Amino acid sequence: MRTDTSAGALPAREHLPVGTAGGAPVLDVVIPVHNEEKDLEACVLRLHDHLARTFPYAFRITVADNASTDRTPEVAAYLDALMPEVTAVRLEQKGRGRALRAVWEWSDAPVLAYMDVDLSTDLKALLPLVAPLISGHSDLAIGSRLAGGSRVVRGPKREFISRTYNLILRSSLSARFSDAQCGFKAIRADVAERLLPMVEDSGWFFDTEMLVLAERAGLRIHEVPVDWIDDPNSTVHLVRTAVDDLKGVWRVGRALALGALPLDRLARPFGDDPRDRTIGGVPGGLARQLVGFCVVGALSTLAYLALYSLFRMGVGSQVANALALLVSAVANTAANRRLTFGVRGRDRAVRHQAQGLVVFGIGLALTSGSLAALGAAAGAPSHGTELAVLIAANLAATVLRFLLFRAWVFPDRRAAQDTQDTQDARDIDYSRNAR
Repeated sequence: MRTDTSAGALPAREHLPVGTAGGAPVLDVVIPVHNEEKDLEACVLRLHDHLARTFPYAFRITVADNASTDRTPEVAAYLDALMPEVTAVRLEQKGRGRALRAVWEWSDAPVLAYMDVDLSTDLKALLPLVAPLISGHSDLAIGSRLAGGSRVVRGPKREFISRTYNLILRSSLSARFSDAQCGFKAIRADVAERLLPMVEDSGWFFDTEMLVLAERAGLRIHEVPVDWIDDPNSTVHLVRTAVDDLKGVWRVGRALALGALPLDRLARPFGDDPRDRTIGGVPGGLARQLVGFCVVGALSTLAYLALYSLFRMGVGSQVANALALLVSAVANTAANRRLTFGVRGRDRAVRHQAQGLVVFGIGLALTSGSLAALGAAAGAPSHGTELAVLIAANLAATVLRFLLFRAWVFPDRRAAQDTQDTQDARDIDYSRNAR
């Protein structure tokens, strides 16, 4: 990978060189494999033929064998000797993410890609995948089976798992890309150099984590609809992979909520168009804040109702309401702080939580007052009636909470600073005129 000695943000995007020094390839396609002796040769031959016919620049195919115990290393070595554009790499530990990281960090190509060995994705999408990276328009590119125009053949079980997983990413991590798991992705080498050190996972969650961090940093992710046919002989263990992915979602979500990732140094580099400076990256827009607040609020409400029902089995309604609201309010403030209003780091975190507790007190007064009024009117209301009244009261409290969060707890300091700067300028002009 090319070395960048600067410590600041990524340089502005440029068209990548179509002919690199020393005959280095423009594109390096990695095929991570583990015990794929039956499919590897046919896959590499097919990919090599496609690239030789359709890709206009120099390319390399890197077979990244991670800890295979069958004849996969021998097949990879044979292909390496057979074709000059093929390179075989051996790793002694398993993990798709580990294999991709190792090859991408070693590669001298300005565009890095990978695909699964079963070639479930139609190769006609490869050039549209990498073209925006070569031109400098985008930073990462992904094949999507869920984007409009894609054509997918797979069973209902995998379809359900894929859509459920992407729904989890959208609701918990505010991800906007449509397909995290398709094994057909590409990244610019200069972006990978800064991004990969922040990615912790070494298995199947590697590329999901990479995409989430890239999106949060404001990098451009290009999506390509793909034609995709499920491989019925896939060796992926769905249950174990799903559990590992959910653990990864929790870890990344927690790190983002705490502001523990230095995403500022990955901030999207702007091009020559000055209009770029007014879009993307800034979480202060009302529409985006409303969406983020609603998502966090919906999850908090579900958590609140579950906690209330749990506490209600042992204590009275007022105590259960207070405990459930307190626990969910702390989590709600932390999530809104990071995900909705874009506050990073621990600066003023205690103050924000204290202000959030004041907002919690207002919500407690609304919901407790509603319960008290219900008790006075109905005497001994049913649990279902209590929940219905609490939902209505929480809706009112939610609207007030958003207004207080936006105007008091997490105000737009940049807008306030701009206002102050404008006032300072007016004061200076006034003093000059007075003299």
